[in-house]
Amino acid sequence: MNMKKKKRVIVGMSGGVDSSVAATLLKDQNYDVVGISMSIWDNLSSFKIQSKNACFGPDECKDISEARRVADMLGIPFHVFSLKKEFNNIVLKDFRNEYCRGNTPNPCIICNSKIKFGILLEKAMESQIEFDFFATGHYVQLEYNTTVQRFILKRAVDLQKDQSYFLYSLSQDQLKCCLFPLGKYTKHEVKQIAKEKGLGIETKKESQDFFSGDYTDLIDSPHKPGKIINRRGDILGEHKGLIHYTIGQRRGLGIAAEEPLYVIDKDIDRNIIIAGTKSELYNNGLIAYKLNWLLFNELSNPMEVSAKIRYRSKEAAAVISPGGQNTVICRFKESQSAITPGQSVVFYKEGIVVGGGIIMKTIIS
Repeated sequence: MNMKKKKRVIVGMSGGVDSSVAATLLKDQNYDVVGISMSIWDNLSSFKIQSKNACFGPDECKDISEARRVADMLGIPFHVFSLKKEFNNIVLKDFRNEYCRGNTPNPCIICNSKIKFGILLEKAMESQIEFDFFATGHYVQLEYNTTVQRFILKRAVDLQKDQSYFLYSLSQDQLKCCLFPLGKYTKHEVKQIAKEKGLGIETKKESQDFFSGDYTDLIDSPHKPGKIINRRGDILGEHKGLIHYTIGQRRGLGIAAEEPLYVIDKDIDRNIIIAGTKSELYNNGLIAYKLNWLLFNELSNPMEVSAKIRYRSKEAAAVISPGGQNTVICRFKESQSAITPGQSVVFYKEGIVVGGGIIMKTIIS
């Protein structure tokens, strides 16, 4: 009698509760599970490290040790791949370039598409690790839509933990081999599973950011001081370098005014920050580029969607239309605060990720 071979899944294990439970669930579902982790921290002593937990920081060694401990408990193989060079050349390089252009990038998004769901899997294959699927602990649902004949991402059941925003840039080739075991679970349920399985990891703090220190330490660029002005051109003060400021920032301007002032724009060419009141932070739309569409190959007609201009923002009703040179124009039904170039905008339709891109600039009408 022929025994049906188990499907093998490699699980990206970070040492946290989510990826640990993802591996546990898949093992319980009779998959042949292999744990993998990536090492990206290069121990540069010049970085001033803060206490917050992060995926790029000196806690990496502890996190990998924790992932190995859980893998041993589950009785599954575990492998670590060094991607320090790749992370620096792709994620950190993009981060530096975008900041120097005056933008505020989201490194987690490029890390997912290029590193975690890209080079990490290539390294696994080069090491002769055969697999059918790749799984992570992301809170998102993946389905194959027979109508459009494409793999689509849907918001997770736990809307507070939904991470579909971070995965909009994945390709169809990447999605077709993905599994997201936590999409139908709440965070509370995941912690309960960890506790019931005796993983000893349910109380571990989550990584809240990608870097443990001050972002400006990652940017090898002169911090040239300059003027802070208002829309009329009046000089209000002096800034300490454009890389220290982002759209919507209030603290650190050092300006005495009748009402609070915020960074509402940056002029890179003139090395100037434009400050204004809270009402001046609002814009009616944006133009985005570096697009990736999940629901179709290309946007050909205007479409009503809900849009997120950053991970923690609420979705807002909008209409997206094709722009020139592979851009999209997004106009909001109600103006949005602190639309920030460099951040990603992600479009949804009835809980499904339509696609997204990088915010190039804001538009007023």
